[in-house]
Amino acid sequence: MNFFRAVGRSVRLVGMFVVAGTELVVKRPSTREERADWLHRFCASSLRGFGIDVSVVGRFPERGAVISNHLSYLDIIVFAALHPCVFVSKAEIRSWPVVGWMTTMSGTVYVERGHGGSAVKARKGMQEVVDAGLPVVFFPEGTTSNGSGLLKFHSGLLAQVLDGGAPVTAAYVRYNFGLSNGPDVSIADDVCYWGERSMWGHVFAFLGLRGVRAEIRFAEAPIAFSSDALHRKQAAVEAWTAVAALGQVGAVKVG
Repeated sequence: MNFFRAVGRSVRLVGMFVVAGTELVVKRPSTREERADWLHRFCASSLRGFGIDVSVVGRFPERGAVISNHLSYLDIIVFAALHPCVFVSKAEIRSWPVVGWMTTMSGTVYVERGHGGSAVKARKGMQEVVDAGLPVVFFPEGTTSNGSGLLKFHSGLLAQVLDGGAPVTAAYVRYNFGLSNGPDVSIADDVCYWGERSMWGHVFAFLGLRGVRAEIRFAEAPIAFSSDALHRKQAAVEAWTAVAALGQVGAVKVG
């Protein structure tokens, strides 16, 4: 990590937030389409500004749900940069300074994890996104990992999407370095964000990296589930298998 590069990019990032936030204040986008378009433009501009290359295999679906593995806060920026979409995210983000306000304004559907019926409550928001003709993106693992494999998929949100009849397309995201960042820097610890580490410290260190590349693979067709939403545990297993096949990975090893 280059300290001076991180400082310079941090200043640039603050400036980008100010410009994007001002646009939200002035234009006050009211429809989901307008909000998703704002997020799409902001994220695409951010990736270009920080020299993060993105390669895509397959095609971002125009409608329905997209499910993916989850490695970092960077995942959201990468997906949004590719196509206007709406994310389902944990409700804690809503209270974050600046970022919470911007995610709310961009139309994010929040889930109160740890509260009974949270997925059911999120269903209305997800259905509104689908009805608006936008893809809704969420991460069934429910948290991030170091990229060594896939965590178990939670079935709640998936069941709500299936019950609404929306197609579900699998995706897989991974990162690599196109340039050397030194022997002590790794994708697992310096790009992936997981565990109990300070988010802002991680972001600062990440901004000092160079040559970060992202690859997203989309399945050629929606997942053909063998059962309906009433068998949501089986659906979660089939969804996990579809995402794991794209990434050619197995389960995260514990211990």
